[in-house]
Amino acid sequence: MIEVYFHNSLTGKKEKFSPVDPNRGVTVYSCGPTVYNYAHIGNLRAFLFVDFLRRSLKLLGYKVNMTMNITDIDDKIIRDSIASKKSIQEFTKPWTDAFFEDLKTVHAEILEHYPKATESIPEMIEIIQKLKSKGLVYEKDESLYFSIQKFENYGKLSKIDTSGMKTGTRYDTDEYEKEDVRDFVLWKSPKVEGEASWNTEIGTGRPGWHLECSAMIRKVYHGGVDIHTGGVDLLFPHHENEIAQSEGAFPEETFVGTWLHSEHLLVDGQKMSKSKGNFYTLRDLVQKGIDPKTIRFLLISTHYRSKLNFSTDRLEESANSIRKIQNCLDRLLETEPDYERQGLTNFTHPQCKIWKEKFENSLSDDLNVSKTLAVIFESVREINLMLDFTNLVESQHRKEFIELFNYYNRLFDVLSFESKKDLVDSEIDSLIEERQLARKNKDFARSDAIRDQLLAQGIVIEDTKDGLRWRKK
Repeated sequence: MIEVYFHNSLTGKKEKFSPVDPNRGVTVYSCGPTVYNYAHIGNLRAFLFVDFLRRSLKLLGYKVNMTMNITDIDDKIIRDSIASKKSIQEFTKPWTDAFFEDLKTVHAEILEHYPKATESIPEMIEIIQKLKSKGLVYEKDESLYFSIQKFENYGKLSKIDTSGMKTGTRYDTDEYEKEDVRDFVLWKSPKVEGEASWNTEIGTGRPGWHLECSAMIRKVYHGGVDIHTGGVDLLFPHHENEIAQSEGAFPEETFVGTWLHSEHLLVDGQKMSKSKGNFYTLRDLVQKGIDPKTIRFLLISTHYRSKLNFSTDRLEESANSIRKIQNCLDRLLETEPDYERQGLTNFTHPQCKIWKEKFENSLSDDLNVSKTLAVIFESVREINLMLDFTNLVESQHRKEFIELFNYYNRLFDVLSFESKKDLVDSEIDSLIEERQLARKNKDFARSDAIRDQLLAQGIVIEDTKDGLRWRKK
Protein backbone atom coordinates (compact mmCIF):
# COMPACT_ATOMS: atom_id res chain seq x y z
CA MET A 1 0.00 0.00 0.00
CA ILE A 2 1.15 3.52 -0.79
CA GLU A 3 0.80 6.24 1.85
CA VAL A 4 -2.21 8.43 1.12
CA TYR A 5 -2.95 11.95 2.35
CA PHE A 6 -6.47 13.40 2.40
CA HIS A 7 -7.80 16.84 3.26
CA ASN A 8 -10.03 16.06 6.23
CA SER A 9 -13.00 18.45 6.44
CA LEU A 10 -13.20 17.78 10.18
CA THR A 11 -9.74 19.18 10.94
CA GLY A 12 -9.33 21.41 7.88
CA LYS A 13 -5.91 19.83 7.29
CA LYS A 14 -4.26 17.40 4.92
CA GLU A 15 -3.55 14.28 6.96
CA LYS A 16 -1.97 10.88 6.47
CA PHE A 17 -4.77 8.34 6.07
CA SER A 18 -4.82 5.02 7.90
CA PRO A 19 -7.80 2.66 7.86
CA VAL A 20 -8.83 1.25 11.22
CA ASP A 21 -8.74 -2.33 9.94
CA PRO A 22 -6.83 -2.84 6.66
CA ASN A 23 -7.88 -6.50 6.57
CA ARG A 24 -11.55 -5.49 6.41
CA GLY A 25 -10.72 -2.89 3.79
CA VAL A 26 -11.14 0.88 3.78
CA THR A 27 -14.73 1.45 4.89
CA VAL A 28 -16.37 4.31 2.99
CA TYR A 29 -19.91 5.66 3.26
CA SER A 30 -21.24 8.10 0.67
CA CYS A 31 -24.51 9.98 0.58
CA GLY A 32 -26.47 8.64 -2.36
CA PRO A 33 -29.57 9.62 -4.33
CA THR A 34 -32.99 10.61 -3.11
CA VAL A 35 -35.01 8.58 -5.57
CA TYR A 36 -37.88 10.80 -6.65
CA ASN A 37 -36.51 11.91 -10.04
CA TYR A 38 -33.49 11.55 -12.32
CA ALA A 39 -30.16 12.57 -10.81
CA HIS A 40 -28.84 15.86 -12.22
CA ILE A 41 -25.22 16.39 -13.26
CA GLY A 42 -24.38 18.02 -9.93
CA ASN A 43 -25.42 14.79 -8.19
CA LEU A 44 -23.52 12.87 -10.83
CA ARG A 45 -20.30 14.71 -10.05
CA ALA A 46 -20.57 13.62 -6.39
CA PHE A 47 -21.29 10.02 -7.42
CA LEU A 48 -18.32 9.98 -9.82
CA PHE A 49 -16.10 11.40 -7.09
CA VAL A 50 -16.96 8.25 -5.12
CA ASP A 51 -15.96 6.17 -8.16
CA PHE A 52 -12.70 8.12 -8.51
CA LEU A 53 -11.93 7.61 -4.81
CA ARG A 54 -12.69 3.90 -5.06
CA ARG A 55 -10.51 3.35 -8.13
CA SER A 56 -7.69 5.43 -6.63
CA LEU A 57 -7.62 3.47 -3.38
CA LYS A 58 -7.55 0.19 -5.31
CA LEU A 59 -4.72 1.39 -7.56
CA LEU A 60 -2.75 2.41 -4.50
CA GLY A 61 -3.05 -1.06 -3.01
CA TYR A 62 -6.01 -0.79 -0.62
CA LYS A 63 -8.94 -3.14 -0.21
CA VAL A 64 -12.23 -1.24 -0.21
CA ASN A 65 -15.59 -1.84 1.44
CA MET A 66 -17.93 0.88 0.26
CA THR A 67 -21.55 1.87 0.81
CA MET A 68 -23.89 4.36 -0.85
CA ASN A 69 -27.37 4.76 0.57
CA ILE A 70 -30.64 4.94 -1.30
CA THR A 71 -32.92 7.53 0.33
CA ASP A 72 -36.35 6.12 -0.51
CA ILE A 73 -38.38 8.01 2.10
CA ASP A 74 -38.43 11.77 2.65
CA ASP A 75 -40.78 14.76 2.28
CA LYS A 76 -40.48 14.97 -1.52
CA ILE A 77 -41.01 11.25 -2.02
CA ILE A 78 -44.08 11.26 0.24
CA ARG A 79 -45.49 14.30 -1.58
CA ASP A 80 -44.99 12.83 -5.06
CA SER A 81 -46.02 9.29 -4.19
CA ILE A 82 -49.32 10.53 -2.73
CA ALA A 83 -49.90 12.72 -5.80
CA SER A 84 -49.28 9.72 -8.08
CA LYS A 85 -51.46 7.45 -5.89
CA LYS A 86 -48.63 4.92 -5.55
CA SER A 87 -47.01 3.27 -2.56
CA ILE A 88 -43.51 4.41 -1.60
CA GLN A 89 -42.04 1.21 -3.06
CA GLU A 90 -43.98 1.51 -6.34
CA PHE A 91 -43.03 5.17 -6.71
CA THR A 92 -39.31 4.87 -5.92
CA LYS A 93 -38.46 1.67 -7.82
CA PRO A 94 -38.24 3.19 -11.34
CA TRP A 95 -36.15 6.10 -10.03
CA THR A 96 -33.85 3.67 -8.20
CA ASP A 97 -33.48 1.65 -11.40
CA ALA A 98 -32.70 4.85 -13.31
CA PHE A 99 -29.95 5.70 -10.83
CA PHE A 100 -28.20 2.39 -11.45
CA GLU A 101 -28.66 2.78 -15.21
CA ASP A 102 -26.95 6.18 -15.00
CA LEU A 103 -24.03 4.68 -13.04
CA LYS A 104 -23.61 2.06 -15.75
CA THR A 105 -23.73 4.70 -18.49
CA VAL A 106 -20.81 6.64 -16.98
CA HIS A 107 -18.82 3.47 -16.12
CA ALA A 108 -19.04 3.86 -12.33
CA GLU A 109 -18.06 0.70 -10.50
CA ILE A 110 -20.76 -0.96 -8.40
CA LEU A 111 -20.10 -0.69 -4.66
CA GLU A 112 -20.37 -3.43 -2.08
CA HIS A 113 -23.52 -2.09 -0.37
CA TYR A 114 -26.60 -0.03 -1.34
CA PRO A 115 -28.88 -0.04 1.73
CA LYS A 116 -32.32 1.54 1.53
CA ALA A 117 -33.70 3.78 4.25
CA THR A 118 -37.01 1.92 4.36
CA GLU A 119 -35.14 -1.31 5.09
CA SER A 120 -33.20 0.17 8.02
CA ILE A 121 -36.00 1.11 10.44
CA PRO A 122 -34.81 -1.20 13.28
CA GLU A 123 -31.40 0.49 13.30
CA MET A 124 -33.08 3.90 13.43
CA ILE A 125 -35.19 2.87 16.43
CA GLU A 126 -32.07 1.58 18.20
CA ILE A 127 -30.31 4.94 17.77
CA ILE A 128 -33.32 6.91 18.99
CA GLN A 129 -33.65 4.73 22.08
CA LYS A 130 -29.95 5.17 22.86
CA LEU A 131 -30.32 8.94 22.51
CA LYS A 132 -33.42 8.97 24.73
CA SER A 133 -31.54 7.08 27.45
CA LYS A 134 -28.89 9.82 27.40
CA GLY A 135 -31.39 12.67 27.65
CA LEU A 136 -30.74 14.03 24.14
CA VAL A 137 -34.31 13.64 22.85
CA TYR A 138 -37.56 15.45 23.58
CA GLU A 139 -41.10 15.02 22.27
CA LYS A 140 -43.33 17.67 20.76
CA ASP A 141 -46.64 17.03 18.96
CA GLU A 142 -45.89 13.29 18.90
CA SER A 143 -42.61 13.82 17.02
CA LEU A 144 -39.15 13.28 18.53
CA TYR A 145 -36.39 15.89 18.28
CA PHE A 146 -32.65 15.93 18.99
CA SER A 147 -31.65 18.70 21.42
CA ILE A 148 -28.40 20.03 19.97
CA GLN A 149 -27.64 22.20 23.01
CA LYS A 150 -27.34 19.04 25.09
CA PHE A 151 -24.65 17.65 22.79
CA GLU A 152 -21.49 19.56 23.63
CA ASN A 153 -19.59 18.84 20.40
CA TYR A 154 -22.29 20.06 18.04
CA GLY A 155 -20.71 22.17 15.30
CA LYS A 156 -17.27 20.53 15.27
CA LEU A 157 -17.49 19.68 11.56
CA SER A 158 -19.12 22.86 10.24
CA LYS A 159 -17.56 25.11 12.91
CA ILE A 160 -20.99 26.68 13.35
CA ASP A 161 -21.71 28.66 16.54
CA THR A 162 -24.80 27.50 18.45
CA SER A 163 -24.37 29.83 21.43
CA GLY A 164 -27.11 32.23 20.30
CA MET A 165 -29.62 29.52 19.55
CA LYS A 166 -32.93 29.73 21.35
CA THR A 167 -33.64 26.53 23.29
CA GLY A 168 -36.30 24.34 21.68
CA THR A 169 -36.24 25.97 18.26
CA ARG A 170 -37.20 23.09 15.98
CA TYR A 171 -36.98 22.22 12.33
CA ASP A 172 -39.50 19.65 11.17
CA THR A 173 -38.69 19.25 7.47
CA ASP A 174 -35.98 17.07 5.96
CA GLU A 175 -33.81 19.95 4.75
CA TYR A 176 -32.57 23.16 6.34
CA GLU A 177 -31.85 26.53 4.95
CA LYS A 178 -28.08 27.15 4.98
CA GLU A 179 -26.73 28.18 8.40
CA ASP A 180 -30.10 27.62 10.10
CA VAL A 181 -29.28 26.11 13.50
CA ARG A 182 -32.23 24.29 15.04
CA ASP A 183 -33.07 21.08 16.80
CA PHE A 184 -33.72 18.47 14.15
CA VAL A 185 -36.44 15.87 13.93
CA LEU A 186 -35.55 12.21 14.50
CA TRP A 187 -38.99 10.63 14.23
CA LYS A 188 -41.95 12.35 12.59
CA SER A 189 -45.58 11.64 13.36
CA PRO A 190 -47.81 11.38 10.27
CA LYS A 191 -48.96 14.79 9.05
CA VAL A 192 -50.73 13.93 5.79
CA GLU A 193 -53.40 11.37 5.03
CA GLY A 194 -51.84 8.44 3.21
CA GLU A 195 -48.34 9.24 4.44
CA ALA A 196 -46.08 6.18 4.81
CA SER A 197 -45.43 5.30 8.45
CA TRP A 198 -44.24 2.49 10.71
CA ASN A 199 -45.75 1.26 13.96
CA THR A 200 -42.86 0.94 16.44
CA GLU A 201 -42.15 0.92 20.15
CA ILE A 202 -41.42 4.67 20.00
CA GLY A 203 -44.68 5.46 18.23
CA THR A 204 -46.18 5.55 14.77
CA GLY A 205 -44.28 7.65 12.27
CA ARG A 206 -41.32 7.70 9.96
CA PRO A 207 -37.68 8.76 10.25
CA GLY A 208 -36.23 12.21 9.73
CA TRP A 209 -33.79 12.43 6.82
CA HIS A 210 -30.69 13.03 8.97
CA LEU A 211 -31.26 9.87 11.00
CA GLU A 212 -31.33 7.64 7.96
CA CYS A 213 -27.61 7.80 7.11
CA SER A 214 -26.49 7.16 10.68
CA ALA A 215 -28.73 4.08 10.78
CA MET A 216 -27.56 2.71 7.46
CA ILE A 217 -23.90 3.10 8.43
CA ARG A 218 -24.65 1.16 11.59
CA LYS A 219 -26.63 -1.47 9.66
CA VAL A 220 -23.72 -2.19 7.31
CA TYR A 221 -20.65 -1.69 9.53
CA HIS A 222 -21.99 -2.12 13.09
CA GLY A 223 -20.03 1.01 14.01
CA GLY A 224 -18.24 3.90 12.33
CA VAL A 225 -16.37 4.21 9.03
CA ASP A 226 -12.92 5.28 7.87
CA ILE A 227 -14.21 7.79 5.29
CA HIS A 228 -17.51 9.59 4.78
CA THR A 229 -18.06 11.50 1.53
CA GLY A 230 -20.72 13.83 0.18
CA GLY A 231 -21.24 17.13 -1.57
CA VAL A 232 -20.12 20.24 0.28
CA ASP A 233 -23.77 21.32 0.50
CA LEU A 234 -24.38 18.38 2.86
CA LEU A 235 -21.67 19.36 5.34
CA PHE A 236 -24.21 21.40 7.30
CA PRO A 237 -26.63 20.48 8.60
CA HIS A 238 -26.83 16.90 7.35
CA HIS A 239 -23.36 15.64 8.20
CA GLU A 240 -23.21 17.71 11.38
CA ASN A 241 -26.46 16.08 12.48
CA GLU A 242 -25.15 12.64 11.59
CA ILE A 243 -22.22 13.19 13.95
CA ALA A 244 -24.48 14.44 16.73
CA GLN A 245 -26.90 11.51 16.66
CA SER A 246 -24.25 8.81 16.05
CA GLU A 247 -21.74 10.00 18.65
CA GLY A 248 -24.57 10.99 21.00
CA ALA A 249 -25.92 7.44 20.89
CA PHE A 250 -22.53 5.69 20.87
CA PRO A 251 -20.02 8.06 22.54
CA GLU A 252 -17.48 5.27 22.96
CA GLU A 253 -17.10 4.90 19.16
CA THR A 254 -15.44 7.04 16.50
CA PHE A 255 -18.13 7.72 13.94
CA VAL A 256 -15.97 8.91 11.02
CA GLY A 257 -12.20 9.17 10.74
CA THR A 258 -11.95 11.29 7.57
CA TRP A 259 -14.59 13.53 5.98
CA LEU A 260 -14.22 14.26 2.25
CA HIS A 261 -16.49 16.83 0.58
CA SER A 262 -16.76 17.49 -3.15
CA GLU A 263 -17.42 21.02 -4.33
CA HIS A 264 -20.35 22.46 -6.28
CA LEU A 265 -20.86 22.11 -9.99
CA LEU A 266 -21.69 25.28 -11.94
CA VAL A 267 -23.19 25.43 -15.43
CA ASP A 268 -21.78 28.20 -17.63
CA GLY A 269 -20.52 29.89 -14.45
CA GLN A 270 -23.91 29.89 -12.71
CA LYS A 271 -25.65 27.73 -10.14
CA MET A 272 -27.73 25.10 -11.90
CA SER A 273 -31.42 25.96 -11.89
CA LYS A 274 -34.45 24.95 -13.93
CA SER A 275 -35.58 28.58 -14.01
CA LYS A 276 -32.28 29.55 -15.69
CA GLY A 277 -32.60 26.82 -18.28
CA ASN A 278 -29.23 25.30 -17.32
CA PHE A 279 -30.50 22.24 -15.45
CA TYR A 280 -29.36 18.94 -16.98
CA THR A 281 -29.63 15.26 -16.23
CA LEU A 282 -27.25 12.72 -17.74
CA ARG A 283 -30.06 11.61 -20.04
CA ASP A 284 -30.56 15.18 -21.31
CA LEU A 285 -26.92 15.32 -22.37
CA VAL A 286 -26.84 11.86 -23.95
CA GLN A 287 -29.95 12.74 -25.96
CA LYS A 288 -28.05 15.75 -27.29
CA GLY A 289 -25.47 13.32 -28.69
CA ILE A 290 -22.78 13.87 -26.07
CA ASP A 291 -20.62 10.80 -25.45
CA PRO A 292 -20.97 9.56 -21.83
CA LYS A 293 -17.20 9.07 -21.75
CA THR A 294 -16.77 12.79 -22.40
CA ILE A 295 -19.19 13.59 -19.56
CA ARG A 296 -17.38 11.19 -17.23
CA PHE A 297 -13.96 12.66 -18.09
CA LEU A 298 -15.14 16.23 -17.54
CA LEU A 299 -16.76 15.46 -14.18
CA ILE A 300 -13.65 13.75 -12.76
CA SER A 301 -10.93 15.88 -14.35
CA THR A 302 -11.23 18.77 -11.88
CA HIS A 303 -10.05 18.28 -8.30
CA TYR A 304 -12.92 17.30 -6.05
CA ARG A 305 -12.41 20.28 -3.71
CA SER A 306 -12.59 22.79 -6.58
CA LYS A 307 -15.74 24.11 -8.20
CA LEU A 308 -16.31 22.67 -11.65
CA ASN A 309 -17.76 24.80 -14.44
CA PHE A 310 -19.76 22.64 -16.83
CA SER A 311 -20.05 24.15 -20.30
CA THR A 312 -20.07 23.30 -24.00
CA ASP A 313 -16.46 24.49 -24.28
CA ARG A 314 -15.38 22.28 -21.37
CA LEU A 315 -17.12 19.29 -22.96
CA GLU A 316 -15.24 19.95 -26.19
CA GLU A 317 -11.96 20.20 -24.24
CA SER A 318 -12.71 16.87 -22.59
CA ALA A 319 -13.51 15.22 -25.92
CA ASN A 320 -10.24 16.57 -27.34
CA SER A 321 -8.28 15.30 -24.34
CA ILE A 322 -9.69 11.80 -24.69
CA ARG A 323 -9.00 11.92 -28.43
CA LYS A 324 -5.32 12.83 -27.89
CA ILE A 325 -4.82 9.94 -25.50
CA GLN A 326 -6.81 7.51 -27.67
CA ASN A 327 -4.92 8.47 -30.85
CA CYS A 328 -1.60 7.65 -29.18
CA LEU A 329 -2.99 4.33 -27.92
CA ASP A 330 -4.35 3.56 -31.40
CA ARG A 331 -0.86 4.03 -32.87
CA LEU A 332 0.44 1.43 -30.41
CA LEU A 333 -2.42 -0.96 -31.14
CA GLU A 334 -1.75 -0.69 -34.89
CA THR A 335 1.76 -2.01 -34.33
CA GLU A 336 0.60 -4.75 -31.93
CA PRO A 337 -2.85 -5.71 -33.29
CA ASP A 338 -2.89 -9.17 -31.70
CA TYR A 339 -1.64 -8.13 -28.28
CA GLU A 340 -3.99 -8.92 -25.40
CA ARG A 341 -3.75 -6.79 -22.28
CA GLN A 342 -2.19 -8.55 -19.31
CA GLY A 343 -2.97 -6.02 -16.58
CA LEU A 344 0.73 -5.64 -15.83
CA THR A 345 1.88 -3.06 -13.29
CA ASN A 346 5.55 -4.06 -12.87
CA PHE A 347 7.13 -2.26 -15.79
CA THR A 348 10.67 -2.84 -17.05
CA HIS A 349 10.89 0.18 -19.36
CA PRO A 350 12.56 2.90 -17.24
CA GLN A 351 10.28 5.67 -18.48
CA CYS A 352 7.15 3.61 -17.72
CA LYS A 353 8.41 3.12 -14.18
CA ILE A 354 8.86 6.88 -13.79
CA TRP A 355 5.41 7.70 -15.20
CA LYS A 356 3.72 5.09 -13.00
CA GLU A 357 5.44 6.40 -9.87
CA LYS A 358 4.54 10.02 -10.68
CA PHE A 359 0.95 8.96 -11.42
CA GLU A 360 0.62 7.19 -8.07
CA ASN A 361 2.29 10.01 -6.14
CA SER A 362 -0.23 12.44 -7.60
CA LEU A 363 -3.16 10.25 -6.60
CA SER A 364 -1.83 9.75 -3.08
CA ASP A 365 -1.67 13.53 -2.61
CA ASP A 366 -5.37 14.11 -1.88
CA LEU A 367 -6.38 12.69 -5.29
CA ASN A 368 -4.58 15.40 -7.27
CA VAL A 369 -6.19 14.71 -10.62
CA SER A 370 -4.51 17.68 -12.34
CA LYS A 371 -1.10 16.15 -11.72
CA THR A 372 -2.24 12.69 -12.83
CA LEU A 373 -3.45 14.17 -16.12
CA ALA A 374 -0.17 16.02 -16.52
CA VAL A 375 1.63 12.69 -16.24
CA ILE A 376 -0.66 11.10 -18.82
CA PHE A 377 -0.14 13.87 -21.38
CA GLU A 378 3.60 13.89 -20.76
CA SER A 379 3.69 10.17 -21.57
CA VAL A 380 1.46 10.68 -24.63
CA ARG A 381 3.81 13.34 -25.98
CA GLU A 382 6.94 11.27 -25.36
CA ILE A 383 5.49 8.02 -26.73
CA ASN A 384 4.29 9.80 -29.89
CA LEU A 385 7.83 11.12 -30.41
CA MET A 386 9.23 7.62 -29.99
CA LEU A 387 6.71 6.17 -32.44
CA ASP A 388 7.67 8.78 -35.02
CA PHE A 389 10.92 6.82 -35.18
CA THR A 390 9.45 3.31 -35.23
CA ASN A 391 12.75 1.56 -35.57
CA LEU A 392 13.77 2.93 -32.16
CA VAL A 393 10.82 1.30 -30.32
CA GLU A 394 11.03 -2.44 -29.75
CA SER A 395 7.88 -4.55 -29.72
CA GLN A 396 8.25 -5.34 -26.02
CA HIS A 397 8.36 -1.64 -25.19
CA ARG A 398 5.28 -0.95 -27.30
CA LYS A 399 3.46 -3.65 -25.34
CA GLU A 400 4.51 -2.01 -22.08
CA PHE A 401 3.21 1.33 -23.33
CA ILE A 402 -0.16 -0.34 -24.04
CA GLU A 403 -0.12 -1.73 -20.50
CA LEU A 404 0.66 1.76 -19.18
CA PHE A 405 -2.46 3.12 -20.90
CA ASN A 406 -4.38 0.18 -19.47
CA TYR A 407 -3.13 1.22 -16.03
CA TYR A 408 -4.27 4.81 -16.58
CA ASN A 409 -7.64 3.55 -17.76
CA ARG A 410 -8.24 1.66 -14.52
CA LEU A 411 -8.80 5.14 -13.07
CA PHE A 412 -10.37 7.13 -15.93
CA ASP A 413 -12.09 4.34 -17.92
CA VAL A 414 -12.56 6.32 -21.14
CA LEU A 415 -10.25 4.45 -23.55
CA SER A 416 -10.90 1.71 -26.11
CA PHE A 417 -8.37 -1.08 -26.59
CA GLU A 418 -9.91 -2.59 -29.71
CA SER A 419 -7.73 -2.45 -32.80
CA LYS A 420 -9.31 -0.24 -35.44
CA LYS A 421 -10.56 -1.97 -38.61
CA ASP A 422 -9.56 -0.12 -41.78
CA LEU A 423 -12.53 1.51 -43.46
CA VAL A 424 -13.21 0.79 -47.12
CA ASP A 425 -13.85 3.72 -49.46
CA SER A 426 -17.61 3.19 -49.55
CA GLU A 427 -17.76 3.31 -45.71
CA ILE A 428 -15.77 6.55 -45.70
CA ASP A 429 -18.07 8.12 -48.32
CA SER A 430 -21.11 7.05 -46.28
CA LEU A 431 -19.72 8.55 -43.07
CA ILE A 432 -18.85 11.83 -44.79
CA GLU A 433 -22.36 12.03 -46.24
CA GLU A 434 -23.81 11.39 -42.77
CA ARG A 435 -21.52 14.09 -41.33
CA GLN A 436 -22.70 16.63 -43.91
CA LEU A 437 -26.33 15.87 -43.05
CA ALA A 438 -25.58 16.23 -39.32
CA ARG A 439 -23.98 19.63 -39.92
CA LYS A 440 -26.97 20.72 -42.01
CA ASN A 441 -29.25 19.72 -39.12
CA LYS A 442 -26.96 21.51 -36.63
CA ASP A 443 -26.25 18.19 -34.91
CA PHE A 444 -22.68 19.23 -34.22
CA ALA A 445 -22.09 16.55 -31.60
CA ARG A 446 -22.72 13.81 -34.19
CA SER A 447 -20.73 15.71 -36.80
CA ASP A 448 -17.74 15.96 -34.47
CA ALA A 449 -18.03 12.30 -33.51
CA ILE A 450 -17.83 11.24 -37.17
CA ARG A 451 -14.89 13.58 -37.76
CA ASP A 452 -13.08 12.04 -34.79
CA GLN A 453 -13.85 8.53 -36.01
CA LEU A 454 -12.37 9.33 -39.42
CA LEU A 455 -9.32 11.03 -37.91
CA ALA A 456 -8.67 7.97 -35.77
CA GLN A 457 -8.60 5.96 -39.01
CA GLY A 458 -6.16 8.43 -40.55
CA ILE A 459 -8.79 10.03 -42.80
CA VAL A 460 -8.47 13.79 -43.35
CA ILE A 461 -11.43 15.76 -44.73
CA GLU A 462 -10.61 18.78 -46.90
CA ASP A 463 -12.81 21.55 -48.31
CA THR A 464 -11.73 22.42 -51.87
CA LYS A 465 -13.11 24.59 -54.66
CA ASP A 466 -14.51 21.39 -56.16
CA GLY A 467 -16.25 20.42 -52.92
CA LEU A 468 -15.49 18.10 -50.04
CA ARG A 469 -12.69 15.57 -50.45
CA TRP A 470 -10.94 13.10 -48.20
CA ARG A 471 -7.47 11.63 -48.15
CA LYS A 472 -5.50 9.19 -46.01
CA LYS A 473 -2.68 10.63 -43.93
